[in-house]
Amino acid sequence: MDELYEQNAKIVYHFLYSRCHDAHLSEELMQETFLRAYRTIERFDGSCKISVWLCQIAKHLLYQHWRKSRREIPSALEEDPIQASEKEDMERNLLVRFELLDVLKEMQKLPDKMREVMYLRLTGDLTFKEIGEIMGKSENWARVNFYRGKERLLKRRMQDE
Repeated sequence: MDELYEQNAKIVYHFLYSRCHDAHLSEELMQETFLRAYRTIERFDGSCKISVWLCQIAKHLLYQHWRKSRREIPSALEEDPIQASEKEDMERNLLVRFELLDVLKEMQKLPDKMREVMYLRLTGDLTFKEIGEIMGKSENWARVNFYRGKERLLKRRMQDE
């Protein structure tokens, strides 16, 4: 089991970090991922790479965390006054975050499988082959779903403007 951790810890950590951009949360969820994997290793059927299976566990843990916390704005934004340049950077970051939230809201309107492909590609930085393995489909299927999802999002955005 130690070997499993050593070979896959970085992969799981980077997968989580690419989705939440929080080092502490990524570390915490990575540890929980391996704990769950150790408890349920008998369920691993070998139909995909062990790293893919671990990333699936990590993804579900992250989604659970987000559901529980409802992705609240960090309390650091409500703290003592800060310098003007730092405040401008924070405001810029918030605007980018709100734009990202708008895109994520639009992604929620996509069919489930297409939405999952979009999330895995955009936030998980996974290859289409890895996405296909996770979803139990082909690499080409993942490519087509990503392209169609992207087209739908662009079409909706053009209609809104």
